[in-house]
Amino acid sequence: MADVKVHHYDVIRRPLITEKSTLVAEHNKIIFEVAPGADKKAIKEAVEALFKVSVTKVNTLTQKGKTKRFRGFEGRRSDVKKAIVTLAEGQSVDISTGL
Repeated sequence: MADVKVHHYDVIRRPLITEKSTLVAEHNKIIFEVAPGADKKAIKEAVEALFKVSVTKVNTLTQKGKTKRFRGFEGRRSDVKKAIVTLAEGQSVDISTGL
């Protein structure tokens, strides 16, 4: 198989701005939605390259999609993979501005 070059923007899809993510931001943590196939090493490299910060820890989780009904038809939301990235002490990222 050919070696496929992965771009950092393909790994990190978007930052998640929620009440819980703003609370953990006080502890130098940022929450991102990431690609389903992304591993912790790729996520760490992408965050360090895009935001010019050093990452100390990456935790990942897969949130299963909910089953919802719309006009009597049942549908299912997609699964979402999230990454909780811990930054080194004294570093921060302003995720409200675009890259």
